[in-house]
Amino acid sequence: MSRNKSSGTSAFSKHTEMISLGTILFALIIVFSLLLPGQFLKAGNLQSMAFQLPELGVLALAMMITMLTGGINLSIITSANLSGIVMAMIITRNVTAGMDASQTGWIIFVAILAGMSISLVVGLVNGLIIAYIGISPILATLGTMTLLEGISLVITKGYVISGLPRSLLQIGNGVFLGVPVPMFIFIGVAIVMAILLNKTRLGLSTYMIGSNIKATGFSGINTNKVTILVYMISGLLAGLASLIMIARFNSAKAGYGSSYLLVTVLVSVLGGINPNGGFGKVSGVFLGLVLLQVISSGLNLLGISQFLTLALWGGLLLGVEGLRLMRRPGR
Repeated sequence: MSRNKSSGTSAFSKHTEMISLGTILFALIIVFSLLLPGQFLKAGNLQSMAFQLPELGVLALAMMITMLTGGINLSIITSANLSGIVMAMIITRNVTAGMDASQTGWIIFVAILAGMSISLVVGLVNGLIIAYIGISPILATLGTMTLLEGISLVITKGYVISGLPRSLLQIGNGVFLGVPVPMFIFIGVAIVMAILLNKTRLGLSTYMIGSNIKATGFSGINTNKVTILVYMISGLLAGLASLIMIARFNSAKAGYGSSYLLVTVLVSVLGGINPNGGFGKVSGVFLGLVLLQVISSGLNLLGISQFLTLALWGGLLLGVEGLRLMRRPGR
């Protein structure tokens, strides 16, 4: 009886947290609309936000799924960059001006497959190191991050690889029914992730590992296998994010998205992901993403420095975590 009551209280608390996040988002939209009449809710600004959100959103989901197990993946950005560099190199070296659409399409397909395979292998390596060698996720993925960054710099010598075909650029810059194509990709990925986490055995096992990995092992679940699959999914999502990035920027480089790493952690925690694992929803991460994008866009239109925006994001993270700690029973 006590357990049920505790579980119900926890669920109510998390539900209240989501309502609070939604209320803050709604309030910010009202404030920026009043401060920037005719600008903030303008179709062009909304479309601009919809273009900026997806790549960070997919990376945030890549971070989220590892955090649900009580881990972290610091290599998502460098994995995405290496994946994008491989895609761009294959395409730029094989696509020529005289090729027809079908030939170009096949080369792009092979390039995407190669890039995704690399990010999947990176996820596999991370999972194996964490599950079987027993290195902590933060150290394992920090090592992988540094290794991948070095490989990317050696391959590119620090230069930018650019000049991608127009058909690929539509993935990052195309618009359908007034909505950016990347936004459709992100929404599709978010739906798949929500189903995976809420409706499958793998998803349940992921939450259980984050709550108590030893008890999960005693229940008959192969925790090593689940951990490896989680990091492979994280790697695959990083690869997908790289596809959106190179298509949007028309280039690939070793240092792209370096500022995204800590923001993905911020978005995850802000969206209700427990840093110790065991709890979090895709819907919360989505709300957190939109909240940060609204803040960034509103402050940018007000002419406030981007550096101050980053400072506010950091303060928001500390504030949210402080409030959560204060709400815990016994405090």
